Amino acid sequence: MLQSIEGLYKHGQIELTELPKDISESRVIITFLESKKEQIKKQPMQFGMFAGNQQSTEADFEIAEFNGDSEDGLDWS
Repeated sequence: MLQSIEGLYKHGQIELTELPKDISESRVIITFLESKKEQIKKQPMQFGMFAGNQQSTEADFEIAEFNGDSEDGLDWS
């Protein structure tokens, strides 16, 4: 008989939220569901995204902009 029981994987251990009924020993298949951390959308740096008194300026973005590598022999123009 198949049973599904919710649990939590933390620090290499699996913690079950309840004990399986009528099973003292059995093989298992573990399926990892999407974690909440993976649901966060990655986004590029945005103007003013860092907290604090000093905000990002247009000059900061110009410095961070990638303009190619002059030593790789490719034409980045």
